[in-house]
Amino acid sequence: MPRRRTSSSSSSTGSTTGTTGTTAAPRNRTPQPVRIRRRSFGDFVKAFFAFLALAVLLVGVPGALATQIGWPLPNGVPSFDWLQQEITVHTFLNILTVIVWLAWAQFTACVLVEMKAALSGVGVPGRVPGAGPSQLLARQLVAALLLVGATAASFTPGLSQLGNSYDANQKPTVAAAQATPGIFAQQQEQASGAAAALAEQASHAAAHADAGGSTAKQGDTKFYRIQPPEGRHHDSLWEIAQRHLGDGRRYKEIFELNKDRVQPDGSKLSEASLIRPGWIMEMPGDARGGDLVEMPDEAPNVSPDVQQQISDYAQTGDHAQGGGGTGAQGGGHEHAGGGATQVSVPDQQRPAPDAGHQQATAVGAESDSSFGLSEALLTAPLLAAGLLGALGRRRRQALWQSAFGAVGGRRGMEPPTPSGDAQDVQDALLVGADPEGVRLLDRSLRGLAASLAEESRALPVVYAAWLSNGDLHLQLAQPAGKPPAPWQQGQDQTFWMLSRTDAERYEDVDTAAPYPGLVSLGTMDDSRLLLNLEAVPGIVSLSGREADRAAVFASVAAELATNGWSDRMTITLVGFGEDLTPLAPNRIRHLEDIEALVETMEAETRQRRGALGAAGHDSVLTGRTGPAQHTRWAPHLVLLAAQPSAEDAVTLAELAADASRLGIGYLVGTETGDLPGAAWEMEITGEGKLLAPLLGLELDAQLLPVAQQRAVVELFVESDPERDTDGPAPTPPFLVDISEQGRPAVYARLVGPYEIIGLDTPDGERSALLHEALALLLLHREGVHPRVLSSALWPRGVTDDVRSALLDRLRIWLGTDPDGTPRLGRDASGRLTLAKTVVSDLDVLRSLYHEATQGKGVGSRAVRGRLLTDALVLVRGPLLADRPEGRYQWLSHEIVDAQLPLLVADTGLALCEFHMEKDRAEKAIEALNAALRTAPADERLWHELLRATHSTGDADRLTELATDLIGRSGARGLPPRTEALLDELLPTWRDAIAAVG
Repeated sequence: MPRRRTSSSSSSTGSTTGTTGTTAAPRNRTPQPVRIRRRSFGDFVKAFFAFLALAVLLVGVPGALATQIGWPLPNGVPSFDWLQQEITVHTFLNILTVIVWLAWAQFTACVLVEMKAALSGVGVPGRVPGAGPSQLLARQLVAALLLVGATAASFTPGLSQLGNSYDANQKPTVAAAQATPGIFAQQQEQASGAAAALAEQASHAAAHADAGGSTAKQGDTKFYRIQPPEGRHHDSLWEIAQRHLGDGRRYKEIFELNKDRVQPDGSKLSEASLIRPGWIMEMPGDARGGDLVEMPDEAPNVSPDVQQQISDYAQTGDHAQGGGGTGAQGGGHEHAGGGATQVSVPDQQRPAPDAGHQQATAVGAESDSSFGLSEALLTAPLLAAGLLGALGRRRRQALWQSAFGAVGGRRGMEPPTPSGDAQDVQDALLVGADPEGVRLLDRSLRGLAASLAEESRALPVVYAAWLSNGDLHLQLAQPAGKPPAPWQQGQDQTFWMLSRTDAERYEDVDTAAPYPGLVSLGTMDDSRLLLNLEAVPGIVSLSGREADRAAVFASVAAELATNGWSDRMTITLVGFGEDLTPLAPNRIRHLEDIEALVETMEAETRQRRGALGAAGHDSVLTGRTGPAQHTRWAPHLVLLAAQPSAEDAVTLAELAADASRLGIGYLVGTETGDLPGAAWEMEITGEGKLLAPLLGLELDAQLLPVAQQRAVVELFVESDPERDTDGPAPTPPFLVDISEQGRPAVYARLVGPYEIIGLDTPDGERSALLHEALALLLLHREGVHPRVLSSALWPRGVTDDVRSALLDRLRIWLGTDPDGTPRLGRDASGRLTLAKTVVSDLDVLRSLYHEATQGKGVGSRAVRGRLLTDALVLVRGPLLADRPEGRYQWLSHEIVDAQLPLLVADTGLALCEFHMEKDRAEKAIEALNAALRTAPADERLWHELLRATHSTGDADRLTELATDLIGRSGARGLPPRTEALLDELLPTWRDAIAAVG
């Protein structure tokens, strides 16, 4: 059943009409669920003042009028002459007194109506004609009294009002359907509706407690008729479950009992979030709540027509056919998926930024190709992209550091190939990563910051971001005016929205990351929530089992450390995560205990307050624009997994009170869920659900379980450029028989234009796919997971049968060896592998270099020279030089683009050394120039070229080379080591070059 949508006109504007001018139909939505907490001293103070106010208004006002002014009306019927008399001051006071008496009578009626509704726990309060603000005041005072009643504790209001002004809540609007998800996504209703909801919640809590001695038996069939939204929120399954079952999360039991059953109006319940007034809901047997829950044959408080509707409805459903009607599957307190949560998702057909990757990860989930991969990483595209990007940078750094630091540059050319869990995690990262989504998110946020800076506007406080159906929704703490183009206003003034089409038009801009504290928490339907930890007005608490909490903390820490939409930050881990430091040593720091954390954060809080004051900024957001944007105001995010003591919790709450202004965020684990100073409270369940009822959230949590966490850390540790490299240089994973007897059956030329020798060119449009698949397999001789191949060829996902068909065609195209062995096979782990008879020129290049420097060439100078010369001849340009645009995007995840130039440079350097041993400078220069065509930025090649040219004794030629080198260096100038070498070889090079030009 498609979701209904309204226009994007905000309820805060007071309009209920859409862009078409038609009235937007009201839509069912879920009000803030209620969480009962202990009564506080403030509750008693509020109740005391409410009692005083009621006493003054109900008793004091009429008493004062009676004693001070008296009866204002005449004792008899006035004559016509009396009406023509001049109005005196006394007459005017009498008129005012009559008005006051009428206002008092109206207010008294409002109080009586509200008291009756609150104490009975039945239905919603009736409306007193013309009361308006009077009934609102009465409702608030009555609700305040109920806060300390014997059967109701204080109620914490939902966070949908945070950041919104009081005036915004007073505009006479009607709640409309929500068009986008949000923590604060409830559109603002009229103030009377908000007060009615609070009073109603209190009355239902009282009724629920009073019904504690109910003798209702488990299994009794009860029914509830959906109430109309008069003076309150639209009814919802969550609210019904909260009132009558004691737990809003049990709404799924009600849904399962009633789904697809014909309602009195002829429609059916198909989505838990879509219910209509007048519908009838069968309730679980333990439902309570006075005459709101009625037996089908004993419904004295409704009309005969409604009784008949309930009776007819009772004849439908599973229990009517002997199914038993036992309720929802999974037990009475199942933490179910969010059909009735406050977050509604726009029904659009375009895939979300991560939806394509979710589709891709679903490929083969039930097939034999789903072995070994972590669903936790497959379904976390932003986290996977961050980890994959950071791992690639780490491996490139290790390659360069090893090449430039080793003697002769002949070490570390091949990073270790992961195995076991590390290999599975690497494959999961390759499949799950969405680098394009990260790039669009980063460009969109920086583009927004740049546009606001051009308009001299401050960055708005952003509580959360949603990636939903291809669009980015920013949820603001309060209205911030009209967003800059191409951003648009969302469902109300606290939402800014950017479509994916507009986001793709953004280019890189030189501005600081505005919201680096955004981190993924999980998904709801196709929408991914990113919470801005540094903007939370206090502590975010996380309760649940220790192992489940640890998986959430690890996911948050890993994404913050590696995400692509931030510049700099400090992440302090306490109570966990010491082993996570290798992910980002410059970001992550680990503290042993809470005492050290408190000492550190007290000092930093003081420092940041002073720095903000000295800079004249009211918050870090205003400091992220302007000249100092790249050097100051990086966030500091604290992740505390250990349960703090009561004293430490109070200290942290005091530190966090002003943290959002300072760019500091706190995520604190707790066993009980009751943490002082917690602005937002979340719970992680054993089923992987992240619950925040007061925020209206029920997400599929993003997790990084301990096994995957260890494997990820292993990948980074193995790629650490600082790790000890003593011992023999690593051997390439695949060596080719370079003798005549080793002639391959299929030979692919990858270094330069892509060519294949030994196979016919496939016909049709699938030729490009087959060539790309073969290139991927040739670059990974250790084997390729089928899902990795699938996600590389179809980044947005593909069905299982399409992938299987491609593999069949690839197997047929490659054929078999003379002994009948297929050239495309599988290894023991199920990964796709190529036969040794299928090789590439890159395989041959690696083998020739290895044999020349570590094999037969070590003991024979002639063999070494021949092998190195043959290797350099293979180099015809960059890898896959003529690849079509838009394809081979998976190469961005590879480090072969860094390996190949280093391998070519090392080959050229080795051949140069070979010739210089015999003083053959011209041959050495020829070899170096050949290597420079593929590795033009390698400083080592230029150094040897300068030395070889100097050995010729031709000063003019050396000066010409130095001039060319300076021209290539551009505005950066020559590296210090190159300048030092020129000073040694050509002391007058500066004067000579100046004279030349």
